[in-house]
Amino acid sequence: MDEKLKYSLLRGELVDTQSIWTRHEKRVWFITLITGTCMLYSTRTTMPLLVPAVASAQKWSKTDSGTVLSSFFWGYTLTQVVGGYFSDRFGGQRVILFAAIGWSLITFLMPTIIWTAGSIKSYAIPFIVAIRILNGALQGVHFPSMISLTSQNLCPNERSSFFGLLTAGSALGTLLTGIMGSFLLDYFGWSYVFRVIGLMGIAWALVLRYYAMAGERNRIINIATPSRLCANKSPAETTAVPWLRYFSRLSFWACVLTHACEMNCFFVLLSWLPTYFHDGFPHAKGWVVNMIPWLALPPCTLFAKYLTTRLLAREWHTTTVRKLIQSCCFAAQNLALFVMSRTSDFHTALICMTIIIGGTGFHNNAVTVNPQDLAPLHSGSVFGLMNTVGAIPGFLGVYLAGHILELTQSWPMVFSAAAGINLVGWIIFMVFGSAEAIV
Repeated sequence: MDEKLKYSLLRGELVDTQSIWTRHEKRVWFITLITGTCMLYSTRTTMPLLVPAVASAQKWSKTDSGTVLSSFFWGYTLTQVVGGYFSDRFGGQRVILFAAIGWSLITFLMPTIIWTAGSIKSYAIPFIVAIRILNGALQGVHFPSMISLTSQNLCPNERSSFFGLLTAGSALGTLLTGIMGSFLLDYFGWSYVFRVIGLMGIAWALVLRYYAMAGERNRIINIATPSRLCANKSPAETTAVPWLRYFSRLSFWACVLTHACEMNCFFVLLSWLPTYFHDGFPHAKGWVVNMIPWLALPPCTLFAKYLTTRLLAREWHTTTVRKLIQSCCFAAQNLALFVMSRTSDFHTALICMTIIIGGTGFHNNAVTVNPQDLAPLHSGSVFGLMNTVGAIPGFLGVYLAGHILELTQSWPMVFSAAAGINLVGWIIFMVFGSAEAIV
């Protein structure tokens, strides 16, 4: 078969409910991308899982641990907009592939990096921090690239649900690390967790390159409506994002700031959850506390998607639906944080943590997909900016949580701060949030 693209002259015109991807391509890319998101989060959550063991072996303080954990998000903020821009311009699949090779290799080599850093004493933490920044920068392009890729290849009424389901890969990746990582940690040691998960990431990158991306060469393109097929590829749209128009709208900032508030809660718990249960409930099974909370995210994501679809089918306004779904997220998380800050019972804490993680599934079907509502032509770039701001609480919140714990040993203070920030985001989105397209 010829390597070049094959064109078929098809009569008639595509309608708004048709996609550029065929049904088979949707299945291929969905499986590929959700697996990739799974591997992304699996590599991302290895350090939070292993930091108690690594800190004990390397004699790290809580502040050192917080610095190492938070440094990932320093890099994560650097490449969000850049990743979205290059994805809108050159294709998200290429950006995802390049980054995946990098973050997989860093994960595989992390034990060597930590052991090497230990030999240089006073520069050990800065050296590890520098590598973690690079790792965060490589992972920072994944979601902007993915939302750009789906926006360019799916019709408008499919984008939010498709992308919302892809975010469930984050829970699957965390579950993978929690189950397999805990097993490897208990029986083989922390270095094997990095090695095995890093190799799995490399294997996925090869699948992306030689299976999903290889299928593009044989795509049959309908050129009856070329303007639609290239709607997201024109130079005017890929090189000149009208940032001033976006910056001047309150709905844009409501989306960005609300996402930042929820991400503060999510990233703090993502990074410190293993340490919280390790310190507060030392006799609890590691695989239990690292698995059960994340089991709630996929079904909550699916339920939020189902609820969103049903409400939109009943002709509810999209803005109303987004606010309702986001309110479910914040209400559940704040109630659980309130209880969690006042309990010393293991089972109660585990249930509350499960509710908090499950609430993120509603966020993934509300504010997370809001850039596709506000900026359908520049969703990758806008999502990148939103995630850049959203990552700032990641490194500030994670570092400050470690500093608070170092000074006060107070987990209730950490949880109360997260609940207060959630409340601010809730109010902002309810007052200023919108799903009306800006451009």
